[in-house]
Amino acid sequence: MNVFTLPLALAGWQLGVAAVLGLILVIIGFIVISFFSIWLRALLAGASVGFPTLVAMRLRGVPASLVVDARITSVKAGIEISANDLEAHYLAEGNVIQTVQAIIAADKANIALDWQRACAIDLATKGTGKSVLEAVRTSINPKVIECPAAGSGRSTIDGVAKDGIQVKARARVTVRSNLDNYVGSALEETIIARVGEGIVTTIGSAESYKTVLESPDSISKTVLGRGLDVGTAFEILSIDIADVDVGENIGAKLQESQAEADKNVAQAKAEMRRAAAVALEQEMKAKVEEMNAKVVEAEAQVPLALAEAFRSGNLGVMDYYRMNNIKADTDMRDSISKGDESK
Repeated sequence: MNVFTLPLALAGWQLGVAAVLGLILVIIGFIVISFFSIWLRALLAGASVGFPTLVAMRLRGVPASLVVDARITSVKAGIEISANDLEAHYLAEGNVIQTVQAIIAADKANIALDWQRACAIDLATKGTGKSVLEAVRTSINPKVIECPAAGSGRSTIDGVAKDGIQVKARARVTVRSNLDNYVGSALEETIIARVGEGIVTTIGSAESYKTVLESPDSISKTVLGRGLDVGTAFEILSIDIADVDVGENIGAKLQESQAEADKNVAQAKAEMRRAAAVALEQEMKAKVEEMNAKVVEAEAQVPLALAEAFRSGNLGVMDYYRMNNIKADTDMRDSISKGDESK
């Protein structure tokens, strides 16, 4: 290498370094331009998020704007939630904005609800039509559950008192969310089923339907005292009987059905006895015919016996005529006696 090529090599190396530095500056400028507005918005709101954190969110596929807005909302409400916690909940497929709103609503209502529990409720209610925000709102403002439910196809819950009269009732259950037991607990359907069971049991234990009509509140008191909210996500505040009506006389219908069944059984037994009597009558007739045949057979043996008596000398001609005279005399006496009876 001579003195002329050395400056050229140094110049090429400097150009390469300058190109690399220029590329780095372009990348940094692109990052700054992309995240500057988000970073500045968070900084001015007092919920600052560093540039490295914003870049890492982009690389992990997390919308930085969503996380920053959620953090700004929580900080402005006086609740400190880190960007890492918000990002983790988003990656778990949770609803970040709704969970933050639930935390704020609970804090304003003096309800103890931390971030971890709120995230658990949000993930537990995913795909159920419920939400953590609805749970908090129900805890603040109790909701009314119709029993039976509107979409069940029934308008009343029916029970039968001990006197056999059907009573139809409809109840309204006022509940509020129990956030401590919300995850893994039964929801509204269980409350409706338990209240319906309690109403039917209470009506069934009443001596008369008049007792239920006179004091419908006895149903609500009995059902409320059973502790139907155990193991559910709600706390029952009150059970109000909205309507009580008298239905059909189920006892009378059952007695009528039983009487009809007894009548059919009696008719069947009578038919069996009649058939047995007819069979016995036919059997007796057959026995009579059998006896008549035996009599005819025995009478047929008389001439044979007489002939044998003649042959053997045990019976003479005069004896035979004497027997016929006695028989003729007997027949005459019978005819005379029958003539007197007919007169």
